[in-house]
Amino acid sequence: MTTATSAAGERPRRGGYALSGVALRGVVCAVPGAPVPNAVIAETLGDQAVADVVKMIGVETRHWSAPDQTTADLCFAAARHLLQKLDWDPDSVDAVIFVTQTPDHPLPASACLLHGRLGLAADCQAFDVNLGCSGYVYGLWLAASLIQSGCRRVLLLAGETMSRLVDPNDRGTAVLFGDAGSASAIEHDPAAPVMRFRLGSDGSGAGALMVPQGGFRPVDPDRAFTLDPSRLHMDGGEVFTFTLREVPKLVADTLADAGMTGDSVDAYLLHQANRFMLRHIGKKIGAADTDRLPINIDRYGNTSSATIPLLLADDMAQRLTTGAETLMLVGFGVGLSWGAVLAEFGPLACAEVIAA
Repeated sequence: MTTATSAAGERPRRGGYALSGVALRGVVCAVPGAPVPNAVIAETLGDQAVADVVKMIGVETRHWSAPDQTTADLCFAAARHLLQKLDWDPDSVDAVIFVTQTPDHPLPASACLLHGRLGLAADCQAFDVNLGCSGYVYGLWLAASLIQSGCRRVLLLAGETMSRLVDPNDRGTAVLFGDAGSASAIEHDPAAPVMRFRLGSDGSGAGALMVPQGGFRPVDPDRAFTLDPSRLHMDGGEVFTFTLREVPKLVADTLADAGMTGDSVDAYLLHQANRFMLRHIGKKIGAADTDRLPINIDRYGNTSSATIPLLLADDMAQRLTTGAETLMLVGFGVGLSWGAVLAEFGPLACAEVIAA
């Protein structure tokens, strides 16, 4: 792992990493049940309230997990399908990383539960990563780092069941979020193009996206909550300001690390935060056309760590299974945190969305 270089005499720019010998082989996403239309949410919030929110965020349908269905269940279905499609023996997997904010239990790590369900080898590493919107990029960076450290094959599982965390009476979140799980196969390949990562955090803004209750820190008894403290609280204005401040800069810095211009990127796969925000960012980075800025939030909602793999497995599936594309994957949000990876991906052996 090496930091990105800078001009002579200057300190190397922090947050940038160039990792070689790492290839993405396939991506499968699992979505639960039938699509849930806005009319279902309007039964609680009212038609006009939902219509007003949809104008901004652009969500028409999303998927919600069944009461007894967890994020680990969705990722298990995706991983099992992916292993079968790639003809990977479970014993050949050296590590499994599970990125989620909605685990099965406080302990043990859900990655360990998935390790057992998938029948992975005893010398296979298994651990959870508690990240959301930027989690897929962070997970891919961790997987690539493990490959560079000697692992041959890594399973990256990422997903959320955000429907468990939103308040059905909060129009800012009830309309926006959906559920999904994903599995990505990462493998050592000496001939693979370099993956260039750029990562960052601003913990001073952590309160903009938070579930205050449910951990081991007592909730301040003097703090007044407009929502149940066990539900997701989102300061939409703060998140929007943060995104417009950091994401265009993140894209520019990642391109600079690689010595590339934006015209060299075939498509930007941005975390699906909301449609208005995505189009605004698209204009700022010179990728406003749909071919270079795929958007699927209308069909899946904001699935947090699963949004980018959903773009890979759905909107980009035909392009990535028939050839190679230079892509920049960009995650941003809860933490506050952000991450981007620029690389040539494909051709993939598998890119699918399945029902779970």
